Amino acid sequence: MKIKTALVGFALLGFVLSALSCGGKTANDDEVAVLETSYGRIVIEFLPKVAPKHTANFKALAQDGFFDGTKFHRIVLDKGGKPIAIQGGDPNTIAGDPATWGQGQPGQNTVPAEFSSMKHERGIVSMARKGNDINSGTSQFFIMTAAQPGFDGQYSIFGRVIEGMNVVDTIARAPVVQRAERPVDPVVLNRAYVVMRDEVK
Repeated sequence: MKIKTALVGFALLGFVLSALSCGGKTANDDEVAVLETSYGRIVIEFLPKVAPKHTANFKALAQDGFFDGTKFHRIVLDKGGKPIAIQGGDPNTIAGDPATWGQGQPGQNTVPAEFSSMKHERGIVSMARKGNDINSGTSQFFIMTAAQPGFDGQYSIFGRVIEGMNVVDTIARAPVVQRAERPVDPVVLNRAYVVMRDEVK
């Protein structure tokens, strides 16, 4: 009888701890990404409950220094030529031929789609992918400068800008190559790293 009671007690304790870790606020909820660009700093808060795999992927890449030296290689334009997003994260932009920018590199780990009910509004950070494969996200991401309902349910949202939208807007206004969305002088992402929110000064 005492053994059964003890087992029940341990089971209840495990259940409580599990509930606290799932429902309560965790350390991961307080982590943010800091992007130090040649135009200034952008701070992104993650949305791990919305896209846990994409959040983990971006954090791992940032912590490994993967993004350091990459460029924001694309200004995404709407049909009227107005900028709606900036895109970066391709390792080819560090030293590769501009013709390869946006193509990524063979062998990069892919992340399966994590579509949600969230909207692609100004400040949202979402994962780029191949047009014919919803599960082809790797390292490339884009930051919205304007709402684009056509992206909703098509790309995986995993973060949002909480500081530095003025920097994002400045990047989005950069002149682009004629008949292309590539900036004439792409902005460099000098360093990307993950810290606790209260460490951002």
